Amino acid sequence: MAWFPNAAARFGLVFARGRCCLTLFMPSPELSTRIAAAQRVVLAQTALLHREFGRVASQWKRDGTRVTAVDLAISENIFRDLGAEFPADQYFSEELADPGAPIPVTARFVWVLDPVDGTNNYALGIPQCAISLALLEDGEPVYGVVYDLGRRGLLHGGPGFGAWDGARAMQVSTAPLTPESLVGFHSPWDKALLPAAGAVLAQFKIRGLGSATLHLAYVAAGLFDGVVDFNVRLWDLAAAIPLVRAAGGEVRFLNGAQFPMKHFDLKMPRIVYCAGSPAMCARLDELMSVR
Repeated sequence: MAWFPNAAARFGLVFARGRCCLTLFMPSPELSTRIAAAQRVVLAQTALLHREFGRVASQWKRDGTRVTAVDLAISENIFRDLGAEFPADQYFSEELADPGAPIPVTARFVWVLDPVDGTNNYALGIPQCAISLALLEDGEPVYGVVYDLGRRGLLHGGPGFGAWDGARAMQVSTAPLTPESLVGFHSPWDKALLPAAGAVLAQFKIRGLGSATLHLAYVAAGLFDGVVDFNVRLWDLAAAIPLVRAAGGEVRFLNGAQFPMKHFDLKMPRIVYCAGSPAMCARLDELMSVR
């Protein structure tokens, strides 16, 4: 059984006509064992992550992103350990050797890993970076595990399980939207999207951490009110999406649906999306409609 901070992770509270009723949520044994394994294998890599932080050599890949030996080692270690326990599952990582073509999703359970999200930060000694591991069932992200190096904590959860920042239950911010609302932001590479970016910049306080995973995870934790990104790919978001959904938030894709995932493609187009409370998503979508 996966570790949960308290019974609320296994029981749902249903409110009807002012009365609170306790409903039992029973995950399948197949799902429970994978959730426990996900937390275990991520935590097993944190010593390596901290030991090489700001020290490891790096190089640039053809797509213009940075990679280090730590990215490769964490990817290999996590998939080795999970593969020994769940050999029938499929395993996809940002650091997967390029197969030359999209890989069809054929398994019930699929793992999507970004071994170091924010590799630029990691190599330079900037602490906003994370290990990001998602579990998908039938192509949908059902549980995410994110290790936040800077805060030295594990954020994990999914719909039906709750969302947790360590032992603290997470909930997206429902504060009124104001010019002081904090929005995580990554500026667009496609200059045609600059008007949409400018509309968001003009309305809210902006934070750019250099880690797409943490932007979205911090929405789940209520640390950010929302997030906008024009440049991400599926592995940047997969682990944090179930966190946001479990914490009462919404993730809205603005240039095409991403799930259920039917294939894994290292050359996939960049994703444009926003996330936050339903009110925040509606406002961000409205602002970005000029795209």
